[in-house]
Amino acid sequence: MSVQAPRAVLLIRPHRFTANPHTAEDNSFQSLDDRAPDVVAQAAYDEVTAVEAALIGAGVTVHLFEDTSAESPDSVFPNNWISTHAGGHVALYPMFVPNRRTERRPDIVEMLKSRYRVQDVIDYSGLEHDDVFLEGTGAMVLDHELRIAYTARSHRADPVILERFCTNFGFEPIVFDALDPSGMPVYHTNVMMCIATDFVLAGLDLITSGARRAEVARRLTSEGRVIVDLDVDQISSFAGNAIELQGDRGRVLAISSRAWRSLRAEQRAIIELSASPLVLDVPTIERAGGSVRCMLAGIHLETRPADQAHSEPTSELAAAQ
Repeated sequence: MSVQAPRAVLLIRPHRFTANPHTAEDNSFQSLDDRAPDVVAQAAYDEVTAVEAALIGAGVTVHLFEDTSAESPDSVFPNNWISTHAGGHVALYPMFVPNRRTERRPDIVEMLKSRYRVQDVIDYSGLEHDDVFLEGTGAMVLDHELRIAYTARSHRADPVILERFCTNFGFEPIVFDALDPSGMPVYHTNVMMCIATDFVLAGLDLITSGARRAEVARRLTSEGRVIVDLDVDQISSFAGNAIELQGDRGRVLAISSRAWRSLRAEQRAIIELSASPLVLDVPTIERAGGSVRCMLAGIHLETRPADQAHSEPTSELAAAQ
């Protein structure tokens, strides 16, 4: 078992999905979808349904929640507002765009408490009133083994709350400046970096300082991990936005079909030495500016014994109203 690869994930299935116009200003990964709104919504619904089935087929536990609201267009990306950590710790995060703040759901937190050993929930969301933001494991890419939080500097990753998170959860912050393929600051670190057990997918050339780039590379490889170096086109194809998970037949790398196609044969070979690729088709969701990693909030908690766990809400009962 690897502390980096969780056995379970949280997944949100939207019923009225659309790209969020309020996040487009600093998210250059978003692209126009000129299909009718109901066609887009149905396509996203179907993509999430297929992702759930593929994950379950690989032996990953999936906690699926429905979102029937039209007020939370980015609800399909829960990793930005919640993270879980070994030892029974949960964090809730302050979100930069106001209409993303509606994504936080008490019923999901209650499910975690009923199914897993949760010692505490640290809620940073009140810092939104002070214009202080840290968008979870979008803003931070966490090395759970070496306890490092890699973070690209942006207004979605405030250094004050980053330091507070790292103090509370026992991580070392490593902060750097990075520019995306359009020349804008990288809005979320997880579009340029994925840390797995034995390898790292990373677009280190996006880091503007050569000295900082070398330091990040040194730290990423300090325990023997191999860096799969991603170029600008691969980053634009979401090759950095993947997540390693533990299935019933070993570790898998959940990655989009677009991202997988962008990788060269020798890059795929490095991945396949350690994890089986689980290639997922999410083109509609990717037009909203995020991919597979953004869709999956990993659960790094210990399960409760069966006689202590309460029944999990069904997808219908878990729907946001």
